[in-house]
Amino acid sequence: GALIVYTSADSVFQIAAHEDVVPIEELYRDCEIARRILVGEHGVGRVIARPFIGTAPNFTRTANRHDFSLLPPKDTMLDALVKAGYDTYGVGKIYDIFAGQGIQHTQRIQNNVDGMEKTIETQDVDFNGICFVNLVDFDALWGHRRDPAGYGKELERFDEKLGELLPLLGEDDLLMITADHGNDPTYTGTDHTREKVPFLAYSPSMKGQGELPEAETFAVIGGTILDNFGLKKEENMIGDSVLEKLD
Repeated sequence: GALIVYTSADSVFQIAAHEDVVPIEELYRDCEIARRILVGEHGVGRVIARPFIGTAPNFTRTANRHDFSLLPPKDTMLDALVKAGYDTYGVGKIYDIFAGQGIQHTQRIQNNVDGMEKTIETQDVDFNGICFVNLVDFDALWGHRRDPAGYGKELERFDEKLGELLPLLGEDDLLMITADHGNDPTYTGTDHTREKVPFLAYSPSMKGQGELPEAETFAVIGGTILDNFGLKKEENMIGDSVLEKLD
């Protein structure tokens, strides 16, 4: 009946509980208490609620995971867009990652397919801004679990939904696909792995194709998005735009 508390190599503090033993709202309340404690000089980036169901040894996590994050210490690209009057949509746990800061509209998802379907539905909304999507199953279900077959099938499901999304993009739309870290399902252990991550960009308006130069930081993506909307970086933003290379 006790809460299960654990951490990992990331700046996270995770609390797990069986949904039949600890109600979801109680688990969230416990995480909110931990969030208020884990601040300051050595503040933890995220407190994560990890509800699960099942009977031993066949426990499974549910879609009721919830992340309680520190507020970004300074404005992000999302804040810059909002201040300039642009719309910001989050799909998946984007809202949680940024503690809601800079996200005007959010949709929770059940899995990757649901996330892609909600992203596709967003194309019916007349908005001018960004739709920021997080698909967590690659990491949570297949990478950490070292399941290459499951990972491969998930890529196929994503590829199918990507095929539905691409024809809906307009000439002035820009699609970017990336990852926040590696998680090789064929490697040993359960931690994130250290390979380089992809950055793929596509727009119907593009005339060419080719390889982008390797970048030192994810911040080039934020810089490119700001440049795409004609905005300048704020002082704390370090990413240089690669927009002019996307032709």
